[in-house]
Amino acid sequence: MIRRDFLKTIGAVTAGAALGLPAAEAAAKTAVTAADAALPDEKTSLNDLRLPIRSLKPRTSRQITVVVIGAGNRGNVYAGYFKQYPESVKVVGVSDILEHRCRRMADAHGVPPEHRFGDWSEVFKVPKFADAVVVSTPDDVHYAPCMKALEMGYDVLLEKPVSPTERECKNILKQAHKYNKIVAVCHVLRYAPYFLALREVVRSGAIGELVSIQHMEPIQYAHMAHSYVRGNWRNSKQTTPIILAKSCHDLDILRWIIDKPCKTIVADGSLRLFKPENAPEGAPLKCTDGCPHADECPYNAIDIYCNKKWHLGVFDLEGNKDPDFILQRLHTPPYDSYARCVYHCDNDQPDHYVSEMVFEGGETAAFSMEAFSPYGGRRTRIMGTMGYIDGDGTTFTLWDFKTRTPKVWNLKVSEIPEYKGSGHGGGDYPLARDFVEAVAAQDPGLLSSTIDVSIESHVMGFAAERSRRSGRKEKV
Repeated sequence: MIRRDFLKTIGAVTAGAALGLPAAEAAAKTAVTAADAALPDEKTSLNDLRLPIRSLKPRTSRQITVVVIGAGNRGNVYAGYFKQYPESVKVVGVSDILEHRCRRMADAHGVPPEHRFGDWSEVFKVPKFADAVVVSTPDDVHYAPCMKALEMGYDVLLEKPVSPTERECKNILKQAHKYNKIVAVCHVLRYAPYFLALREVVRSGAIGELVSIQHMEPIQYAHMAHSYVRGNWRNSKQTTPIILAKSCHDLDILRWIIDKPCKTIVADGSLRLFKPENAPEGAPLKCTDGCPHADECPYNAIDIYCNKKWHLGVFDLEGNKDPDFILQRLHTPPYDSYARCVYHCDNDQPDHYVSEMVFEGGETAAFSMEAFSPYGGRRTRIMGTMGYIDGDGTTFTLWDFKTRTPKVWNLKVSEIPEYKGSGHGGGDYPLARDFVEAVAAQDPGLLSSTIDVSIESHVMGFAAERSRRSGRKEKV
């Protein structure tokens, strides 16, 4: 179907809509049929791509020992992996300011009483007693324990983002080089089969030369309210700018796929909705105070936590998901901070954020982080001189301009035995495996991302935030 005929058909749809619904439906059916005819029906599979997927069991000749600092969600993910391979890695120390979290993890791994700590600083008041430290504390408690661990000779598995400021990120890089220690930043998406396949297709030349990428991270409306309005990452001055707190994964993935340094970046965005002047009339400071708008508010804390049972990890429920028990938590400090009205929080993180990057070879990338979406995950479009890729975080389709035969990659992580139980699209456990292997061999080259590469993508994020605040294009 040539373009002018297609436009005529679209015109018929518009005219039909004015004449009545049956005429519009008939014209629309004609347009869809003609458009479908322009593309081939048959699709082939890309699922046989040869990816670096292997057993989650570490290839090590000795057992390494680890101290976990921060026994919350992320700390438990890595500790859970370590427990599966006791011949390769053992948790010998735990630190958490919440005694019940520390006790729970320490009991699970048989950690002796003398190596159960409260504040992270207590870990380093005793002589070095392990090979490595996992730093899975809140963002603003990454820098000090990481710096001290490196000084005392520990290798480090460091949750992202590395640190809230560019200066601190660069200091960690210098410290790692000074003491010749391994720092693995948890860029877990590099290990997810979906992103491994996406990168492999680009590197194979299947779309010719890469020209441009459009990438979006939809946060999901309730996730935004939970983490970046009510939660730990609500205030950029106290933690980290949202471009890094939420999207340093995405900057890293863009840098990883394009495989060239970023030269310039420009960004914009703001906090549109979650501020006091947008509060409905009569809205109290907390949803638990009897809000007259509770039934129609999509951000109602009681609905999100008690009814939908989303994002319950912060409440330390220990398996009890009874709505009344969750509601009791929402009335009890410190959990009552999650009961706050989203229009009455001390938040400053943007709820929409766009940026444009130019890389060393002239490639461009447009990145958008959006709070107002009904789903999470990532959406990516990659344009090349000979083809195009469109992906949704689990499935992507490759169009070859010459053959015009779509090729689909849709391998489910649950169908890959090596990735069973691994979160973040399968990326969590392979990262932990590579860290264990790197520490055992004392070889940072066994990691997908060294500390040098990880800091580079963080610098991109800090440059984006400077651009957003100043309105100027920034050099990276």
